[in-house]
Amino acid sequence: MNPAKKKKKGHLIVLSGPSGVGKSTVISEVLGLRDELYFSVSYTTRSPRAGEEEGVSYHFVDRPAFETMIANDELLEYAEYVDHYYGTSLRAIQEKLDQGIDVLLDIEVQGASKVRKKCPDAVLIFIIPPSFEELSRRLHGRHTDDEEVIAGRLAKAREEYKQIKNYDYLVVNDKVSRAAAEILAILTAEDCRTEHRIHLIEGDNAL
Repeated sequence: MNPAKKKKKGHLIVLSGPSGVGKSTVISEVLGLRDELYFSVSYTTRSPRAGEEEGVSYHFVDRPAFETMIANDELLEYAEYVDHYYGTSLRAIQEKLDQGIDVLLDIEVQGASKVRKKCPDAVLIFIIPPSFEELSRRLHGRHTDDEEVIAGRLAKAREEYKQIKNYDYLVVNDKVSRAAAEILAILTAEDCRTEHRIHLIEGDNAL
């Protein structure tokens, strides 16, 4: 980033979408294309899936440890989803934002709603598949869940869609590179908002 355009404070970016929409793949693409972007690794009480790594995909903890974090007010947000807790560390995020670094969160709609209340300036982006038929195909293609679980995820997705109106942007993941490009365009637009750059013409730069 150009030092002259260094931000005083980073943006908090919330990315949500139904299970199976491909959020992780899109996020990986975005992180590879943009500097000064920190992906906040959430905590969860669910077990790791094949290929997931501790500290990379999630911080995997047991239920008592997670509930201790809740009691100590260490989380920006947390929610229970399909019988497991998911939550975001408050301290790690605040440190990055104060350094002028954007922070990207991958959280579901319950958590996003809580972040919006605590951080009204957060930018909320919802990712959807091209169709529900495609979402079903992707869930079946993972070969990680039985039919009952998949049916539950699809039903949950329909409920999540009702919350889309509370998001600032809607991105369709029909192709990973295109979805990532749209998210990068959103981040650039947010950087260029007047309130985020007014400091560039203040003080020594004043007209």
